[in-house]
Amino acid sequence: MRGPHNFLRLIRTGATFERTGAMGVVLDAFDAPPLLRTAARLLGKPFRWLGYEGDPNMPPVTRAITALGPAYIKFGQILSTRPDVVGIEIATQLRVLQDRLPPFGMDEAKAAVEYELGQKVDAVFSEFSDPVAAASIAQVHHARLAATGEEVAVKVLRPGIERAFRRDIDAFRLAARMIERLAPFSRRLRPTDVIAHFEQTVLGELDLRLEAAAAAEFAANTAKDAGFAVPPVLWHLSGKRVMTLGWVTGLGAADVEAIEAAGHDRRLLGERVLQLFLSHALRDGFFHGDMHQGNLKIGPDGTLIAYDFGIMGRIDHYTRRVYAEIIFGFIRRDYKRVAEVHFEAGYVPADRDVDEFASALRAVGEPIFGMEASRISMGRLLNYLFEVTERFGMETRTELILLQRTMVVVEGVARTLDPHINIWDAARPTVEGYIRDSIGPRAVAQDLVQAARVLSRFGPRLPALAEAVLVAQSQPTPPPSRRPLHPLVWAGGGAALSALVILAAASL
Repeated sequence: MRGPHNFLRLIRTGATFERTGAMGVVLDAFDAPPLLRTAARLLGKPFRWLGYEGDPNMPPVTRAITALGPAYIKFGQILSTRPDVVGIEIATQLRVLQDRLPPFGMDEAKAAVEYELGQKVDAVFSEFSDPVAAASIAQVHHARLAATGEEVAVKVLRPGIERAFRRDIDAFRLAARMIERLAPFSRRLRPTDVIAHFEQTVLGELDLRLEAAAAAEFAANTAKDAGFAVPPVLWHLSGKRVMTLGWVTGLGAADVEAIEAAGHDRRLLGERVLQLFLSHALRDGFFHGDMHQGNLKIGPDGTLIAYDFGIMGRIDHYTRRVYAEIIFGFIRRDYKRVAEVHFEAGYVPADRDVDEFASALRAVGEPIFGMEASRISMGRLLNYLFEVTERFGMETRTELILLQRTMVVVEGVARTLDPHINIWDAARPTVEGYIRDSIGPRAVAQDLVQAARVLSRFGPRLPALAEAVLVAQSQPTPPPSRRPLHPLVWAGGGAALSALVILAAASL
């Protein structure tokens, strides 16, 4: 949806921050320089009347973000986990965005359930409560099944949410194109690709059938993880706009005082959050991509319970190994190896100097190695990391955006539970275990077995493919006037040669 309305949307964004008083709060939180403050005021004040008023009962930043809509709320949820970046005051305000937004009406919710399930609410549920949690995309109701008495959670999408998201994403896409055009140096960060990735990720949340499938897969992967649980999916009561899960009882992960009062060990919980995320990402290649406090509960026995599976991430085997080697290199303070892995994976252009990059990484790692989280300024660290990526021409890797973003969120959750957590010490057991299993002799044997399985599927076809190659090579070269071989013929010959090469390599 291109058009002038996207320009208006961007102008209205700045005007809303100005009108709600959020502009000054944000500039102060990020310690903006005088020039940026002046520019923001000059651009914001003339259009102040265009801004949304929002809910005057909310703090300024939360008021502005909620007024602007669901896509902005998603960004706010991420920032709510990082008090070390935006400050404790703003992070505390933004936690409202995780699960305490204004709900939509009960009549609309029941109508959506009845339309999706094809049955009256009273026929399916003996109890159906008012919303117990409301976020940017959906709200949740506590219900009880009429047939069995089982307690369940019924998630219902907000009416008109698809259109609202597309509107915001169109404006973000316009902003990304403007940034790329007006600031050429920003192109290595690939703003347009980042927005496209964000669009793909968020729009996937708008079909609850996909979320139900993700929840079921995640539950199967993590069934043996001690101290971790995923509520079961009730498939017969789920659809595109409605999803029903088993009800979970526990304390919100953001309610630190209640967790402390219940006698839970916050240090162990902080370590568990970080270690479980790394385990899911490295071991399974499938991880919860929205693991903020609003999507986590602490069970009575200290079990970490995850829910809301609309955003899930996947990474392939190679990327998992690269990611693990980078973390492991930092843990061992082997910055030369960390630099080499970046070059081997193509994350840094080949024409840059690996030793200089290693020195830059040392300047990142040494000041924070072994230091507890409360003494690390994540804001200054991120600023320096940005300088490093710019100096060495590193481009944004869209396939890693969700992984990196979630790592930032999970670290923020761990810090909230235990402000003194040592990130490196907490990560070491999980990363070392993965390195041992994925790069050592056992991993080589597993790779050979996997290669043999792949080759076994090609086995019956290898003689025919080899003969096709020999026949093609024995044919005389066609004169220029003859039509060339169809590309599919060349593709078939290439596949045969590739299979033979693989087979020969496996037999060495």
